[in-house]
Amino acid sequence: MMVIVVENAPPNLRGRLAAWLLEIRAGVYIGTYSTRTRERIWEQVASGIGEGDAVLAWQVPNDQGFDFETIGQNRRIPVEFDGLKLVSFLPACGTPKAK
Repeated sequence: MMVIVVENAPPNLRGRLAAWLLEIRAGVYIGTYSTRTRERIWEQVASGIGEGDAVLAWQVPNDQGFDFETIGQNRRIPVEFDGLKLVSFLPACGTPKAK
């Protein structure tokens, strides 16, 4: 299974994703495809996301049971930590720095 979540995506990309995957909420798409098809869908997202951002998560046989990729500007960034992929948060714009 794979899940794609898009934010601020152009309407043509959202329509293309809806043709391949089930849109269960606004900007949240799910489906079950082979690795090759998943990679091709992600290439379409990468080429059409514009100023938006997206995340792709899919099932894999590892300790977490899934893996994920992101594209575009977002406060959440993936980081590797001791063999696990976690999410780190960048500071919010305009947040005062601690002394």
